[in-house]
Amino acid sequence: MESSVIRRLPCIALLAAVALACGGQEDAAPAARPVVLASVDSRDLAERIEATGELLAKEHAELAAEVGGQVTAIQAEEGQAVVAGQVLLEIDPERRRLERDTAAAQLAEAQANLAESLRTLKRFELLQSRAVESQAKLDQVKTAVATARARVDQGQAQLHMAERALRDSEVKAPFAGLVARRLVSRGDYVSVAKPLYELVSLDPIEVEFHVSEVDSGRVNLDRPVGVRVASHPDVVFQGRVTMVAPTIDPKTRTLRVKALIANADGRLRPGLFARADLGVAERKGVLLVPEEAVLQRSDGAVVFRVGEGNRAERTVIETGAHHGQEIEVTKGLAAGDRVVLRGHATLADGMTVSPRPEGDASVAAEPRGRLGGGHGESGSMAP
Repeated sequence: MESSVIRRLPCIALLAAVALACGGQEDAAPAARPVVLASVDSRDLAERIEATGELLAKEHAELAAEVGGQVTAIQAEEGQAVVAGQVLLEIDPERRRLERDTAAAQLAEAQANLAESLRTLKRFELLQSRAVESQAKLDQVKTAVATARARVDQGQAQLHMAERALRDSEVKAPFAGLVARRLVSRGDYVSVAKPLYELVSLDPIEVEFHVSEVDSGRVNLDRPVGVRVASHPDVVFQGRVTMVAPTIDPKTRTLRVKALIANADGRLRPGLFARADLGVAERKGVLLVPEEAVLQRSDGAVVFRVGEGNRAERTVIETGAHHGQEIEVTKGLAAGDRVVLRGHATLADGMTVSPRPEGDASVAAEPRGRLGGGHGESGSMAP
């Protein structure tokens, strides 16, 4: 009897071991993924608002002929400084003076005819009141007076047109500036709308630039602007904002701004590339995360936020400007949140993570700029 009990003990022990092993496999939890975490910081930033743009002429006009005729005088050459109202070119003014004199003589004749018609009307009205002349005859005289008045009005209009043509025969500068190009020569016959001169105004000169959507709320009229150009790298030209566009460009998400800069010495020229500095802006409570923590996906910028129980939550965020190796977060996170800095490669939403210290060899650095596929995500948003 005793030997029988002893023979059964190994079998019972074996069955217990197998049962214990099977039960242990059922209760085992998935291994937590090793990751390095970073916290979302809230800081006050003092940052410069900088932008790039281009210098433009404040006034730029292409002057064209308003009357046809031969160019009889050139009075301004390329590169010459001119003042507003200065005569640049003449288009046969003598002919226009003759046309004006002819129109004046025709008007004088029409006025004389009207005066004679009025005297005739007065005489016939007197005779008709004495029943000497008929009403029909009086009506004919009144019609003649109306015709004479119409001819006077026509003559006055023709005289005004002739005087306008005489004025237009002298092409004048509409504003003070420089002659950029002369497009005709003396002796040329020009027609109406023929380009004659290109005129620019360089003092003051205008700079146009674009600021980011993030900085758009801190740019206002009369704000000081410092401008640098490559041709004078050691000089900062001072100006002030004169125009802020009412809308953000939907394609570039930037705001168009213009400023005026004094340019009495003419060192600044239209077309120069310019760097604009609008000074320092104070920003309170800016949320920042390390650039390496942000992934770029088809649905936008993504981070893995680590919540209770060290579970990773895939979170879509909205980002702002870069600040060194950090990115501003405008929506989706709060100060103090923990996000995965390194270890995204095989991470998916809801997985449990095991936080490791910075530099832990078990957490591999993520490949940069790669769009991940399947369940895992990898890569980070390039600055």
